[in-house]
Amino acid sequence: MINKQVLIYLAALLTAPALAATQLNVVGLFSNKAVIAVNGSAPQTISAGQTKSGVKLISADSESATFLVEGKQQTLKMGQAVSVAGGIVSANNSPVSLYADQAGHFFGNLSINGASLKYVVDTGATTVALNSGDAKFAKIDYEKGERINMSTANGEVSAYLVKLNTLKVGTIILNNIDATVNEGGSPTVVLLGMSALNHLDMKRENSIMTLSKKY
Repeated sequence: MINKQVLIYLAALLTAPALAATQLNVVGLFSNKAVIAVNGSAPQTISAGQTKSGVKLISADSESATFLVEGKQQTLKMGQAVSVAGGIVSANNSPVSLYADQAGHFFGNLSINGASLKYVVDTGATTVALNSGDAKFAKIDYEKGERINMSTANGEVSAYLVKLNTLKVGTIILNNIDATVNEGGSPTVVLLGMSALNHLDMKRENSIMTLSKKY
């Protein structure tokens, strides 16, 4: 027969509420300070050593910040997010929140083939677009792609159509994404165009845009 205490213990397990996850988004980075959104709340500034909404900032600079979340240390870059529940980290494909700058543009950091680059959301761009310097940094052998000519504000430039093996926006991972590599230094940041955005749901509320993976 099952011991009465065991039955009570099992009943407690079945009725216990699930551990709520802490969702942390990084929306600003400075020396020893970060701007964070916790569980979808309004952005707030936190200084090194401070704890806000259960999140402690250990250190920060313009590139990344290290936090203590649910007892776990997490290092995040601009635009990245993490979800931690009871010490269990679930980062892959978590929604990413972006905050508009004064001009209404949404900037963040992404990685292409593991190389970290700055991007701006551009719904007017047919594909992801990057300059040849950024392409080389991401180890893209773009000259093997199809060569085309593109018209820009500075005149016609040579460009190449390529496939990006891995593109990571925050915690969202996309594979085999069409991209255009322009010879020269334009665009100055990666344009996150529709070849990537078509895989994402975009929801905008005032100055906040949330990106989540469709499939």
